[in-house]
Amino acid sequence: MEKREYKHIAMLSTHGYFDPEPILGRTDTGGQVVYVLELAKALARQGTKVDIYTRWFDRSKPQIDPVPGLPGVRVIRIQAGPWEFIPKEFIYDVLPELTDNMEQFIKEQGLDYDLFHGHYVDAGIVTVEIARRLNKPSYFTPHSLGAWKKEQMGGDPGEMEKRFNFKLRIAEEMKVFKAVNGMSMTTQVQYEKLKELYDYDADNIVIIPPGVDIHRFHPPTMDDLRIRTDLPEKYIFCLSRIDTNKGHDLLLNAYAKIFKEIPEIDLVIGGGSPNPKPRELGVFEKMHQIIDANDMKDRVHILGYVPDEMMVPYYQQSLFFVLPSLFEPFGMTVQEAMACGKAVIASKYGGIRNVITDGKDGVLADVADADSFAKSLLDLCVSGEKREQMGMNAYRLIREKFSWEAISQQFIDFFDTYR
Repeated sequence: MEKREYKHIAMLSTHGYFDPEPILGRTDTGGQVVYVLELAKALARQGTKVDIYTRWFDRSKPQIDPVPGLPGVRVIRIQAGPWEFIPKEFIYDVLPELTDNMEQFIKEQGLDYDLFHGHYVDAGIVTVEIARRLNKPSYFTPHSLGAWKKEQMGGDPGEMEKRFNFKLRIAEEMKVFKAVNGMSMTTQVQYEKLKELYDYDADNIVIIPPGVDIHRFHPPTMDDLRIRTDLPEKYIFCLSRIDTNKGHDLLLNAYAKIFKEIPEIDLVIGGGSPNPKPRELGVFEKMHQIIDANDMKDRVHILGYVPDEMMVPYYQQSLFFVLPSLFEPFGMTVQEAMACGKAVIASKYGGIRNVITDGKDGVLADVADADSFAKSLLDLCVSGEKREQMGMNAYRLIREKFSWEAISQQFIDFFDTYR
């Protein structure tokens, strides 16, 4: 097939706090934001301009917001609904207005996009409609599947439906799946869940994993190790958004079983918003209850929001990294830690299991089993040689297969194939 030159692409990521230099950890603002920004940057370095459309709900933000250092990438905010943040579970009502206003903006600005690429179901809904109106191809990356999250979360069905709006989400996902020119899944397990839980398959689906900025995330030099932090000398590191599905309670309960056996190794948990909302505060409260019940106040350090400039040093200076999510479509923080040459323990229930070879470049743990999870933690705590070898294997894997440069080329091929 003849290769096409893509001059200008529109990406959509409509929920959360999407900024050119995002404050990660805020509500609905985590790995997906990093993914979209880094993919856009990698495409721009190859000569393709990318505009990222998001919802405009904060009047203090400019409508058109270029990404520093890369004039080929812009964040464009489109007003819809009230001037206030709306959680992704309840954003659906404002999407028709967002679509109308986005179409008007594109026409007023005289913009001509080669294609539209939506990220997550809310943006997928807008993507399908705006592409139809402008007679352009549409592509979709779900990042997460509503039916899979529902399966993993468990809990009281009525309460879960009230909190996560699963029925509407799943119905809208099906519409998007069937309407787009092509769909990319982040992992093989996500694709299998699509077939199992939605009874859906198509010949326009590809698997393209998230990438890593290997120029930023890399094994520490001597200078990197001299960067001063307020963290303990030896620590296990966990970094993620603060949410109920991230498994912080599972990690704390597992660490409680071993912390007296490893008196020199602390647990550090980072992540969260600069100004936590009630949902985050509820998770923090539960974490502190577990810490207090197990008398671990001197051994567990809850950091909250981690400044962007400290993220790499925190990875680099840790003994190893752990992500205990019961539900995790992928887990980009795991990849970042691996790129820093760190051994990782990840949940065997997450999509990252198709990247990690258990025992070689990481550990896939049964995080729902406190005893088994504790054993995985203890094994890496006591074996420095195992940590070092696993970390080097992890670094080589990321560098060879998961740089954003390599991933962006996979997307160009994907667009070419299903245009």
